Amino acid sequence: MKIVAIVQARMGSTRLPGKVLKKLVGMPAIEILLARLSRSELIGEICVATSHNNENDQLCEAIEQLGYRVIRGSETNVLQRYWDAAEATSADIIVRITGDCPVVDPKLVDQVIEFYLSEDVDYASNTNPPTFPDGLDVEVFSMRALSIARLDATSDYDREHVTPFIRNGNFKRINFKNAIDTSELRLTLDEPDDLVLLRKVFEHFQPDLHFNYHKVQKFLRENSNLTKINETFRRNEGADVGSGQKLWKRAKKVIPGGNMLLSKRGEMHLPGQWPSYFSKTDGCCIWDLDGNKFVDTYYMGVGTNILGYSHPVVDEAVKKVISMGNMSTLNAPEEVWLAERLIEINPWAGGVRFARSGGEANAIAVRIARAMSGKEGVAVCGYHGWHDWYLSANLGADDSLAGHLLPGLSTAGVPSSLRGVVHPFDYNDFENLVQLVTTKNIGVIKMEVMRTVEPADNFLSKVRQLCDEHGIVLVFDECTSGFRETFGGLHIKYGVQPDIAVFGKTLGNGYAISAVVGRSDVMQMAQTTFISSTFWTERIGSAAGLKTLEVMEQDQPWDTITEIGKRVRKIWQSLSDYYDLKISIGGLPAISTFAFQSPDAMKFKTYITQEMLKRGFLAGTAFYACTKHTDQVLEQYENNLNPIFEKIKSCEKNRDIDMHLDGEVCHAGFKRLN
Repeated sequence: MKIVAIVQARMGSTRLPGKVLKKLVGMPAIEILLARLSRSELIGEICVATSHNNENDQLCEAIEQLGYRVIRGSETNVLQRYWDAAEATSADIIVRITGDCPVVDPKLVDQVIEFYLSEDVDYASNTNPPTFPDGLDVEVFSMRALSIARLDATSDYDREHVTPFIRNGNFKRINFKNAIDTSELRLTLDEPDDLVLLRKVFEHFQPDLHFNYHKVQKFLRENSNLTKINETFRRNEGADVGSGQKLWKRAKKVIPGGNMLLSKRGEMHLPGQWPSYFSKTDGCCIWDLDGNKFVDTYYMGVGTNILGYSHPVVDEAVKKVISMGNMSTLNAPEEVWLAERLIEINPWAGGVRFARSGGEANAIAVRIARAMSGKEGVAVCGYHGWHDWYLSANLGADDSLAGHLLPGLSTAGVPSSLRGVVHPFDYNDFENLVQLVTTKNIGVIKMEVMRTVEPADNFLSKVRQLCDEHGIVLVFDECTSGFRETFGGLHIKYGVQPDIAVFGKTLGNGYAISAVVGRSDVMQMAQTTFISSTFWTERIGSAAGLKTLEVMEQDQPWDTITEIGKRVRKIWQSLSDYYDLKISIGGLPAISTFAFQSPDAMKFKTYITQEMLKRGFLAGTAFYACTKHTDQVLEQYENNLNPIFEKIKSCEKNRDIDMHLDGEVCHAGFKRLN
């Protein structure tokens, strides 16, 4: 009976690329693993199974130089790769070791092999359930069991992870237990933190590379501070957690907050389960890093893609300018053409300034408006970005009141000297705005035209008149509302012209471009103050903006997405009525939101996201419409949402929603004023 140890190894780890060649006390981890494993008294041959991917060439060369055979096979079908290796080595019994276990103990391996041989089973391991430290995993199984698994296992999971089909199938199995349960210890090499810990372990025992697991357990238990280095990672997390979730954990270590946009953080949607990253897009669909396809019935790029993802005409225009060059010492002509086009769409305007993000554009608009009015005071209604000028509204009258105005928006790092110059007001509260204007030296009114509720009692016209009477510059933030109901700003619908309008989001259909469009005399004030940035002059954004406007003028998508949004609102309302759930619906039809009127509202929202994700949808309590949300997509959306609403009603009655959540409740965002 030939016993062959097959070591599964590759260079392409997403969490720790090239991990098996990372050095511990001057030697690659895989070399240490093979040296330790070679001391087994029962293993007849050791080979390494890796994939045909070119990135593994360096690994293969290193292993062959050490005198071990390498068998290469499929990257994704690791089960087939294992079978190929077993057949090539004429194995009767296979010992499975993974390449991220450099602390593998040959005596423990032999103990599990002897246990397997003595019990007449198909499969033996020390991992079901685990009682040894993570990283000392040993699995032993017959060639017969592997052959059956190779032929009968059909799921991607079973083929990728080799032994689940054997562990869970109709095979005789047995588990080898540790005398003392030390499964809380982690000695695997899967994360950067694992590498830090393993280096400390091997440095402690050097020059001895062949210390046994009893010594390691004792060392770590006597130095519990070391185990804190990698204690946040779960055992076998690589097998049951998606690549996006793993990468998100890495991101939060090197990118404060994990990313650059609050709305895209996984904790805002489904903590610990949100896919977080995408590999490609098309229409209204997104593929995650593991190749899973999701229909986006949620944010559509946080409102950037009303024409759908990867629009072929817009993308082709971008590819064309990329082929000719994106940046140079000279200017891109597209920015002139785009400025002229925006003025054509907004004939009340005479000047345009460009940026790449909405926050930047809003900061530019406020700077220009202050320069025009000659006053520092700004009255704001809505969300206008992250810059100091805006967050200063949250400083309050004194430190004890800081944060009471816009909950969720922290003022850490905002100079206290800015206190008292920016003043929030509530949408449709004209009297409050009049009071601010007459008491706070207001020179700029900065507001979203409409977000959650319609303007009441001629609100927008009154604001316009108030500005005219007091020499105030009126700035409409149309970053979100622009082009969703009209060709241009939403202000066109209400017949109220601002002095400045800020556009973003939809302007480039996913490419970074934002614009500050204003009256000629107002925009000339940009020359009296310094506003300048290198990458505001890059070419891609302007080219994308031009082509997006061309497509929008031809297809008139605002009508389509408005009707789609209205239909989605009817779906929400009909489901809530049928199941007697109280909800409130708000927003423009094309960017509709709803909220449960319940103390468990955030839990219900989390449950929707959780269950819709299982069904292949990115979803929550918002729906940003795009032209690719077809009747078929909406029908599938409704059909999948129906049983979820039914379960929520049951949970509302029984107050047991917590029992149905697979993880933490999603985090709340910040409060809006409109």
